[in-house]
Amino acid sequence: MKHVFHPSHPAGADRARVAPARAMAGEPPRKGDGPGTAVITRTKPQTKRPSLYRVLLLNDDYTPMEFVVHVLERFFSKNRDEANRIMLHVHHHGVGECGVFTYEVAETKVTQVMDFARKHQHPLQCVMEKK
Repeated sequence: MKHVFHPSHPAGADRARVAPARAMAGEPPRKGDGPGTAVITRTKPQTKRPSLYRVLLLNDDYTPMEFVVHVLERFFSKNRDEANRIMLHVHHHGVGECGVFTYEVAETKVTQVMDFARKHQHPLQCVMEKK
């Protein structure tokens, strides 16, 4: 025997409420509309790219050029030629970009360079700025 829901039956009443709501939303009724069923909509979260920060070395008259090259190789993974090019740019223009990173990475690199310079008694300055 096939069971037929009637609007006066408690389960039928639920089905009667769900189906018109779907119809009003432009959706056709689905098999299983009734008690214990629900429509779940999933929204796709919007992800935003993190802000980027430039890490810069500032020129001074005391830090040896070879030390700056070493810093660029050690903390920024630059090869010898690239490190020399950046060091000369810092020397001639007063400032040079070591790399572009997310905030946390840039902050860590600035701290590492400043600590390393202080440890070796050099006044080298390293800063970060939003790109």
